Amino acid sequence: MTTNAQITLPYKDATLSPEQRTADLLARMTLEEKAAQMVGVWQLKTETLVDDAGNFDVAKARAAFGHGNGLGQVGRPSDAGGSGAGGGGHEPTKGRNARQQATLTNDIQRFFVEESRLGIPVVFHEECLHGQAAIDGTSFPQPIGLASTFDPALVESLYAMTAAEARSRGTHQALTPVVDVARDPRWGRVEETFGEDPYLVTRLGVAAVRGFQGDATFRDKSRVMATLKHFVAHGQPEGGQNCAPANVSMRELRDVFLPPFKAAVQEAGCVSLMASYNEVDGVPSHANRWLLRDVLRDEWGFEGFIVSDYYAIWELHDRPDTHGHHVAADKKEACALAVRAGVNVELPEPDCYRHLVELVREGTLAESQLDDLVVPLLEWKFRAGLFDDPYVDPDVAERTVASDANRELALQAARETMVLLKNDGDVLPLDLATLGTIAVIGPNANRSLLGGYSGIPRHDVTVLDGIRAHVGDRARVVHAEGCRITIGGSWVQDEVVPSDPEEDRRLIAEAVDVARGADVIVLAIGGNEQTSREAWSRKHMGDRTSLDLVGRQNELVDAMLATGKPVVALLFNGRPLAITRVADRVPAIVECWYLGQECGRAVADVLFGEHTPAGKLPISFPRSAGHLPVFYNHKPSARRGYLWDDVTPLYPFGYGLSYTTFRVSNVRLDDGTIGVDGATRVRCDVTNTGARAGSEVVQLYVRDVASSVTRPVKELKGFRKVRLAPGETTTVELQIGRDALAFHDVDYRYVVEPGEFRIMVGTSSRDEDLQTVTLTVGK
Repeated sequence: MTTNAQITLPYKDATLSPEQRTADLLARMTLEEKAAQMVGVWQLKTETLVDDAGNFDVAKARAAFGHGNGLGQVGRPSDAGGSGAGGGGHEPTKGRNARQQATLTNDIQRFFVEESRLGIPVVFHEECLHGQAAIDGTSFPQPIGLASTFDPALVESLYAMTAAEARSRGTHQALTPVVDVARDPRWGRVEETFGEDPYLVTRLGVAAVRGFQGDATFRDKSRVMATLKHFVAHGQPEGGQNCAPANVSMRELRDVFLPPFKAAVQEAGCVSLMASYNEVDGVPSHANRWLLRDVLRDEWGFEGFIVSDYYAIWELHDRPDTHGHHVAADKKEACALAVRAGVNVELPEPDCYRHLVELVREGTLAESQLDDLVVPLLEWKFRAGLFDDPYVDPDVAERTVASDANRELALQAARETMVLLKNDGDVLPLDLATLGTIAVIGPNANRSLLGGYSGIPRHDVTVLDGIRAHVGDRARVVHAEGCRITIGGSWVQDEVVPSDPEEDRRLIAEAVDVARGADVIVLAIGGNEQTSREAWSRKHMGDRTSLDLVGRQNELVDAMLATGKPVVALLFNGRPLAITRVADRVPAIVECWYLGQECGRAVADVLFGEHTPAGKLPISFPRSAGHLPVFYNHKPSARRGYLWDDVTPLYPFGYGLSYTTFRVSNVRLDDGTIGVDGATRVRCDVTNTGARAGSEVVQLYVRDVASSVTRPVKELKGFRKVRLAPGETTTVELQIGRDALAFHDVDYRYVVEPGEFRIMVGTSSRDEDLQTVTLTVGK
């Protein structure tokens, strides 16, 4: 119990610095209290903190934590009283709304502040991948969709909005953003990433961290601590299988996978980081001292704290339901490895870190090793104001969450996400004045399309609902499911049950009957939350060997085309799909990814020309799984060709059409010759040559013509999105500095080598969409 005398202790003095307060507090802590700061509870909160309805239970709390040692973190208070377990617990079917969560976090916090010996507050963490995954949390497009916007300012505003919603409910830490570079579309977690390019991932990752954290003072209770995921090389697992080894070279690690993390730490000051499940060069990340200490802390100056991925320290030993690395004989040894590597907090439950005190008592670990890990945990609790102002106002939470302004921001993001892949014959935009009946067909036409790590938003507009609302009584809208992708399809439903072929063909016949009387067919196909998702156990898979459309969807496409009606295909998916058959035959195709709660509204706005699409692909679309890898920034020897097949992607990185047209011209350098430490700018003129206002993303690519080690054929090093009226011209300037030209040379030095560089500017990564000038770099 906190006493009046303790209020005057130095660590209680808000006029002292966080460092001074931390030093004083640490000196007062027992070994058990230090160990308690290094663990949290998630599902165990049902046993230790809340009743079955999700309300705080003081009797349970006193039984579990009456020792007074405290606790480091509480995970997902939003899912209290819900079915948070759900196989993986990331998509609750019920839980706490904004007011209820704010009340619950206050109650839990008050218990630890008032009934632990030293009154150390807890940190509440939440999943916030594309909005807080909670009841009523505003849900916007998945990160792979946000990456299609090529708009860091929009991304920052979205995560600032999420931070305000989450913090008002009592959250302090978001387990987001994912800055993995996704290089294998078979991997089910592609949807969580910003795509295949390290520069794009870097710029959007920095924007996301700034949105979450602001200036990282946290005192106005509108920001939360961001957590970079997953450190490192998680996005190119062997065989595309989640958690598999990342078989990458040190140079590729330095030039491709580490840069987004480094920038988010050094530019944006990210407070937290999550180690990855995978191994690199035989060392799992949670046991990798070189990665977590030498690189992250010593090279980059990281001063935050590292959290484990859920149950990942256990996996250093063997976790039977998924996998094990077998670098530890048991959980106790796994604990020692993680501490030595520098993992500050074990999530989500006390498991391996239950052995912390025992390991110190027996001399395997020194207490000073725990001190080093506890210091940043305490400092950030001080910096976040938790010791001085630990509670939130439920009234503020109720006003903030799911506000009209937040809904409109989610709609804007959904519109900007959509990528027009094909528009033969200008089928789009649809002209309502010429349409009597619109057929909305397909397994994704009338279902929630949020993707993984989603909560239950207050608004969730399906494609069918959005079109009907937009059209009103100006045209007749008819609907048929057409076929199914899987039975059920929920992200948390472990078993994936294929649809029945006979039933699908009956549904296709029904759809043909419905579509025959229509003037146009809008066909919503792709994947669902089961066919592309995090594979977190052997019973809950999400990685694939094929990228083809699942089930009878191609048959449905053929049947719709056979009606002779114009067909517009809307693709909803978490990863690129091999849609060669669709691309060959369907006149208009729009990639939607997962658009969030305003899906149907955004789709209608684009279909009927209220918004001109401007999205660009953040990841290349392969022709088949056999064409992998397909990322654009490959080495010169990597795409020689195939027998009887095209080696190019179906749709390349950076590609996307518009309802208007643009011309990029007059590409020139301010200085055509610079030194190795110099800089220059490339300029070009961009003209809207069409009849509609629209936006274009001007992209800058660089190639080192001759270098001491092999370099990619091109690498994105800059971009700018511009909006132009019909006939309008603007000049775009893009900087070319050291980071645009440097790489890790034959001796692993990060240098700019003298020589010629091709500077390519245009509207996608395709050679035919780029114009080239030469930059000479002297000694």
